[in-house]
Amino acid sequence: MKLTKAEIVNNIYESVDVNKKDIHAIIDNFFDEVKNALVDSKVVELRGFGTFEVKTRKAREKARNPKTGEIIPVDSHGVTVFRPGKELKELTWNVKK
Repeated sequence: MKLTKAEIVNNIYESVDVNKKDIHAIIDNFFDEVKNALVDSKVVELRGFGTFEVKTRKAREKARNPKTGEIIPVDSHGVTVFRPGKELKELTWNVKK
């Protein structure tokens, strides 16, 4: 099961006295701020939730194209990672799919 941005907007709309258009704009601005910070190599720490950051994956000479099996070189590149905070870890500890 997944939760979409539209559903998040609707859930917030039902709990606060703000119109959906403003909520959507705030959420879009929030995500833009997170993306811009990550592009600028900043760590985004949301206390009680978790931390987003960009880590560098080193270059590899022997990566394999899964479709063709061809060996191809891969340059070093950034990868976005998320580490859940203590509170989120505790809340999700017993969740089973």
